[in-house]
Amino acid sequence: MPKYGLLIDYDFCTGCHVCEVACKQEHNRPPGDWGIHVMEVEPKIAGGKLYYFPFPTDHCNLCGKRIAKGLQPACVQHCQANVMKFGKIEELINYIQGKTKTVLWVPH
Repeated sequence: MPKYGLLIDYDFCTGCHVCEVACKQEHNRPPGDWGIHVMEVEPKIAGGKLYYFPFPTDHCNLCGKRIAKGLQPACVQHCQANVMKFGKIEELINYIQGKTKTVLWVPH
């Protein structure tokens, strides 16, 4: 069973795409190959808030080599809005309580 996960708080993502760039640079990913990809969702009502959803893909391994060195995953380290947290699943579950637009992602 996986021990670590990635918690993303979608309520505060600004859509800067820095997580995508950090991942691509860290893993030398070619164009169109994503470890994490920011999707934009337009509101159904005029004037509503545009939402951004950083979404880890099947290529994400939470930067296993970085974690082994005691570093954060590249996307977490470079997230300018500080909406991503990396840690033990149990700790992230405790943090998520009371939040409304979060996801806990665990690689397989």
